[in-house]
Amino acid sequence: MAVHQIHDPYAALRFHEFRNLVIASFLLTIALMIQEVAIGYELYRITHDPLSLGLIGLVEAIPFISFSLFGGHIADRYSKRKILLWSVGCIALCSAVLVFFSRRHDDLAPTGLLLTIYSTIFVIGLCRAFQSPTATSLRAFLVPFEHYENAATWSSSAWQVGAVVGPVISGFSYAWIGFSNTLLVVVGLVVVVFAFYSRIGDKPVAGVKPAENVLASIKEGIGFVFNTKIILYSISLDLFSVLFGGVMAILPVYAQDILQVGPQGLGILRAAPSLGAVLLLMVLARVSPMEHAWRNLLVAVTGFGISILVFAVSHWMLLSLVALFLSGAFDSVSVVIRSTILEMMTPAALRGRVMAVNGIFLAASNELGAFESGLAAKLMGTIPSTIFGGIMTLAIVTWVYTKSKGLLALRLKS
Repeated sequence: MAVHQIHDPYAALRFHEFRNLVIASFLLTIALMIQEVAIGYELYRITHDPLSLGLIGLVEAIPFISFSLFGGHIADRYSKRKILLWSVGCIALCSAVLVFFSRRHDDLAPTGLLLTIYSTIFVIGLCRAFQSPTATSLRAFLVPFEHYENAATWSSSAWQVGAVVGPVISGFSYAWIGFSNTLLVVVGLVVVVFAFYSRIGDKPVAGVKPAENVLASIKEGIGFVFNTKIILYSISLDLFSVLFGGVMAILPVYAQDILQVGPQGLGILRAAPSLGAVLLLMVLARVSPMEHAWRNLLVAVTGFGISILVFAVSHWMLLSLVALFLSGAFDSVSVVIRSTILEMMTPAALRGRVMAVNGIFLAASNELGAFESGLAAKLMGTIPSTIFGGIMTLAIVTWVYTKSKGLLALRLKS
């Protein structure tokens, strides 16, 4: 008699160190989202310039992109636990600096406050260049191979739930207790993240070549990505679609000038994509998108582009929320597929460096995308620039489809 294996949607969560990693990721996401939304609204309130919002992404992206490959190299050669503790400890210190200067808001000229905020965000971006590849590469050491897809789903869920909760807390916290007290909440959350990281044990360093220099090590990771077509296409698709189609950076403009819903409305708008992602990720924990992975990825990015176009032309809060909700739902499918591809196809000894390359692509899409959004909104106007971004996303997914038809036949299952 045939025995059917029962699918366990909570398989990865049954490993206690993975749970600690997921909880830490959840809380860190909340903290950084609270900080990002509060700073974005404060800067736009002071400057009324969408470019000031884009610069937030730029000053974080520069150190992250510049040092991520080195961070991946370090993650593959040294204690991942210590790297996480040092990087998160530095993020907590930077957040405390922001609290200190925000409480002296009246004593600082607007230019001085802007310089302080941008400088601190720059250092946080540097810390994340080490934290991000380390945390993502550590995941594969905490669960068996057969649970990689489930682990990717829960890791994405933790990020997305945090991205729902963080903006909502930030919007209402900003309105109720002010800018500096909102930043103080961030410091407390990052300290708790430090505690959860400290509960993860050290893992062995896999396949280190003692005589290998840094440049050769980094080159090996880059070469693997560019020689593995499905990895290169999947992270490139995410890069260019979010680079042009992302709207998170300019939501303060929509909240204050177009939809006129204030800081509370901004928090709800920021939370809508992640709420859509969370609800769909609950489905993906039970129904795998990997059987027709490449087809599903292309469909998901197409849906994302259409959702952005709807949001661009909406002047109605409810329709805007629905469009952002759907954009997050479609994006969650691509995140799970891309994360699973990376986990399944990357050798253990290369994970830190490959995840660093992936992190650079993500930073280019998110942080540089934020700068692109702010600059385009200043040059073209907010609504025309958002329409342009949605059209570019659809054009990019069409181009990738023509170049990657051979991947449609690929079947990926853990």
